[in-house]
Amino acid sequence: MELSNIEPQVIWKNFSRLNAVPRPSKKEERVIAFIKEFGENLGLETTVDTVGNVIIRKPATAGMEDRKSVVLQSHLDMVCQKNNDVNFDFETEGIRMEVDGDWVRAKGTTLGADNGLGVATIMSVLESSDIPHSALEALFTIDEETGMTGALGLKPGQLTGDILLNLDTEEDDEIDIGCAGGIDVTISQNYKTEAAKGQIIRFEVKGLQGGHSGMDIHKGFGNANIIVGRLLYKALEKENIQLVSIDGGGLRNAIPREAVAIASVRNAQEFIDELTNGLKNEILEEFAGIETGLQINIEHATTSDHAISEADSKKIILALKSLHNGVYRMSPDVKDLVESSNNLARVELKEGSLKILNLSRSSVESSKDSVAEQLKSVADLAGMNTVFSGSYPGWKPKPGSEIVQLMEKIYTEKFTEKPHVVACHAGLECGIIGANYPEMEMVSFGPTIRGAHSPDEKANIPSTQKFWSFLKDILANIPQK
Repeated sequence: MELSNIEPQVIWKNFSRLNAVPRPSKKEERVIAFIKEFGENLGLETTVDTVGNVIIRKPATAGMEDRKSVVLQSHLDMVCQKNNDVNFDFETEGIRMEVDGDWVRAKGTTLGADNGLGVATIMSVLESSDIPHSALEALFTIDEETGMTGALGLKPGQLTGDILLNLDTEEDDEIDIGCAGGIDVTISQNYKTEAAKGQIIRFEVKGLQGGHSGMDIHKGFGNANIIVGRLLYKALEKENIQLVSIDGGGLRNAIPREAVAIASVRNAQEFIDELTNGLKNEILEEFAGIETGLQINIEHATTSDHAISEADSKKIILALKSLHNGVYRMSPDVKDLVESSNNLARVELKEGSLKILNLSRSSVESSKDSVAEQLKSVADLAGMNTVFSGSYPGWKPKPGSEIVQLMEKIYTEKFTEKPHVVACHAGLECGIIGANYPEMEMVSFGPTIRGAHSPDEKANIPSTQKFWSFLKDILANIPQK
């Protein structure tokens, strides 16, 4: 089946148009121009603010002028992840999509349904002539995935809407009314290199499923950086080890799927045999039920002349073993909600320069600080430097708001079941926007998406139909001012 034949055709048409435009985070110039031209071609008031957010305004349809105004909001950028064996350039190529039963997926890369389906949905409302709605403001933000700088740069007074509908969640039976805040924790240090004293070994971890570092952090998925750290730690028990390089993970908000470490050890073959027959098999057995594609390779590698000292290598390995990864605390107030977590997202050691990237999340500010301080404490003990940056607030739930009650009523009547009114552990822009627009009621919802932030990302076709029908009913029933 071609995408053009899927219902609702208008959304998949706009999603295909959007996915033809490269849109990595922090490199959104082309997609900003695309959305700006889209609004102008419709004859709608279209502006681009100082940071690159695009705002398109559409007047109310006849008979809806007395209703509360609505902001429809999604972000333009996407997470760019691909399988190692896929030749693809996110900066120059459009996403290659295919239909697989009830799902749309990409060929070896992220799909961009997060948040491209939200963007395509807003485009579909803006170009419609038969959907009743109150006055609309379409807010397309930039750089949500790597810093939320678009939402952070949105100034007070730019929006006039009474209600914000954020179209950026991934379960079609959920109405989201709260989210976690986050902070980037970057650990770094520079080390002198010296002659490698032993034989070179390559440690490789690959085939993990990865996933969203907020929504999937509690699912027990493997983290390639953590697994490589365990292998290196085992080497400390038997051998003096010198690290040559580490290259693990990628973006802060993606659970690391692959990692490679190069090290110099003595008695290399004996060590490889022991590790292969011992810890390697133990790790594979641990993850057998959830990471069926996990591969661990430990083998001789090309000789390297330079490595860092055994003493400095030990500090790095102990730090990797000690830095918290995964759930830090479950919420005592909201059932099954992760309150705080950390994703040990990226480890890079190259020519003596070390950088470790973390993303710490929490729906409670003091708990977010505690996670970040734990990481800094480990870094301090290891003689490393720590920088906190990119902090953004969470979004406090307001379960009794008028828009939440309206959406619960419509959903229950339409689908003959109650929706789940939830808070999530992902970082949504609602908390940041709400800081400048405290009186605006906010809700987040969306179609079902699986595997966001990984090449396994896929969007459910029947769910998108359900979501589109739900949204149109909400717009038609927005309460009076």
